[in-house]
Amino acid sequence: MREVTVSTIISAPREEVFDFVCDLAGRPAYTDHFMDDYRLARVQPVGVGAAARFKLDAPLSNQYAELTITEADRPRRIIEEIRVGRRGRNRSVAVYDFTRESPSITRVDLTTFSEPATMVDRFREIGAAGWMRRKTRKSLDRLRMIFEEPQKGPPKRATIAGYEPDKAARFGAHSGMDPARPPEP
Repeated sequence: MREVTVSTIISAPREEVFDFVCDLAGRPAYTDHFMDDYRLARVQPVGVGAAARFKLDAPLSNQYAELTITEADRPRRIIEEIRVGRRGRNRSVAVYDFTRESPSITRVDLTTFSEPATMVDRFREIGAAGWMRRKTRKSLDRLRMIFEEPQKGPPKRATIAGYEPDKAARFGAHSGMDPARPPEP
C-alpha cells in the first residue's frame, strides 16, 4: 500500500494530545470503528514497548494485527510498528506527528504505509489505501471530538485480555498497576 497521510487540528495543548495517543489503553475511544477485539498485549500501556492486539475490520479480509510503539519522542512524534496477517508477515508503520500551531492548538498528522510480504497479500491490498485514508481520517476526527466536545464520563478504555481485578493477587488486593485506569503522573 502506498503512503497515506491524514491530518487534523485539535484545540488542546500538544502534550495532552500526545499523552492520550501514546496510551494504548485509550485507543478504542477513537479507533473502534475499524479495530475489533482490541486488547492490550502488555501490562504497561504507555510509551515505548507498549503493545496491543486487534482485528482489522477490512472489507475483503479480517486479519489480526499487533501494534507496538517503537519510538515516542514526547511531545513531537510517535512511531508504531504494526504486524498484520498470518504470523505477522505483513509490516506496516504508523507515524503520528504533533505540531504546535499555538499554545492551545495542535496539528496531528498521521502517516501510514505498509509492505505486503507475498503476491497474495499485494492483491488483497488493492484499494486498501482509500479504505485506510477514510478510516484514519475518521479516527482523527473522533480524537478531535474527545478533546473539543468531551462526553459525560471517561472515554472507552481497553484492558489486558483476561485481566480481572477481583481475581488479582489475594482476591482484589493491590497487585500493581491496573491497566483499566490511566497512569498517575
